[in-house]
Parts: sequence; structure tokens; C-alpha cells
Amino acid sequence: MIFVGDGALLRRAVAHAAAQGHPVDLVCSADPQDATGGGAPHLHLPAPADVNAHADALAGTCTDGIVWSLNNRRIFREPLLSRGLRILNVHNGLLPRHRGLPSAAVLFALLNGEHEYGATLHEVDAGIDTGRVLAVRRFPIAPDARHFEVMLHGVRACQTLFEETLPAVASGAPLPPPPAPAGPSAYHGTRALDRLAAHRDHPSYARATDLGPFAAHAPELAAAIEAVTGSHAGHCLSPRLGYTL
Repeated sequence: MIFVGDGALLRRAVAHAAAQGHPVDLVCSADPQDATGGGAPHLHLPAPADVNAHADALAGTCTDGIVWSLNNRRIFREPLLSRGLRILNVHNGLLPRHRGLPSAAVLFALLNGEHEYGATLHEVDAGIDTGRVLAVRRFPIAPDARHFEVMLHGVRACQTLFEETLPAVASGAPLPPPPAPAGPSAYHGTRALDRLAAHRDHPSYARATDLGPFAAHAPELAAAIEAVTGSHAGHCLSPRLGYTL
């Protein structure tokens, strides 16, 4: 297996896969420490570096044909997509409703009054978060939930979904049929943040823009919030979350 991504979510996945006896052939990330839990070689790949430029190296290194993408902002394109690898992404959000940047998807989920969020395992194709959905893990959004709380619950859902589906993916066993799609398709990219000022008076604006400790991990959204309000978006971490990014 090859792992591509960054941060605690990637690091935990690498360590878990290795602990379960699965081959960790290569870890592609910005931090060499991400590979230590699996004892695997590391390819230094700062986001948004082009992972596709290393297509031959990844194809030649992968012993089981599986590539995992976790907390990953690098886009898979040709020639990597045609190397016969099965590339799977664990997405923070319910697809196809929450395509794109998870930080922006959570923002608009709260502004739109949505009642659930979650994580999705899907196959990677030439689009952005458009591949076939394989598994989903949902959780309710509390009426008073703040952005960083939903975001971090989503990270935990991603970790759980990875651990739940890893055995079947590794063995080639079929996964249970996924539930019905989570609403119509919507893409939340950086351009969507241009609409933020129009929501300044929304009753949920303060909750939707409270990035807490996630502010450092969502620079585009943090900058958009600061441009609208003139203040920083980060606050203190809620102790009940119990998860470190």
C-alpha cells in the first residue's frame, strides 16, 4: 500500500495499517515523520506538489496495487490514473453534497442548516470527488455545533471509516452497498468563499466561521473570514473533542 496525504489522520492510518500486518510500501507527504509508524520509505511531497510526476515510482513501489489518499490536497491525474493502481480517497464530507474543500463544505453546511455530516470512502477518477462511493459514515450536526467541532468530528469519522474498510479493501472483498447519495452534488472550492460576505448577518455565521484550532489548517477560509470581519477565526479547542490534528 501507498499512502498520500498529510497530518495526524495520515499518520494514524499508516501506523494502523502496519500494526494490522498490511504492507506499507511508501508514504508520500510533507513530513518524514508520517512514515515512522509504518517503518516505510518516505517520499517528500509538500502539498500541492504534483504527485502525478512520480507515477512510475509509485507504480513500481506498490506491492498490492492500492493507494490510500487521506487529508490530501494533491490532485490525482494522468499519468498516475492509468498505471493500474486502485486509488481510494477518504473524504471529510458526505459525497456528492460536500465535494471540494472540507473546510468550505462545513461552512456552508452550517449556514444552510444541514443536520448531518460525515466521511466518505470513494474511488478516485479524473474528477474532483466524483469517483464511485464505496462506504459512508454519518453523524448528526448538533444545533449549536461550531465549525471546528464538525470538522474534527469529520476527521474522526474519516479515521474510523478507514479502519473499518481497510480489511475488505486489502483482501479484495466486496464492501456492503453504500447508502443513497447525500443529496444533490455540490462543489465547495475557494471560489465559493467569495460569497462569504453575503452571509455576514446570517444567524449561524459566528458558529459557521469559528475555526478554532483548525484555522491553521484552512488558510483560504481563515483569510476569507478575516477579510469579512477583520478578526481571526481561531479560538480554543473544546476539551470534549479529544483529537489532535
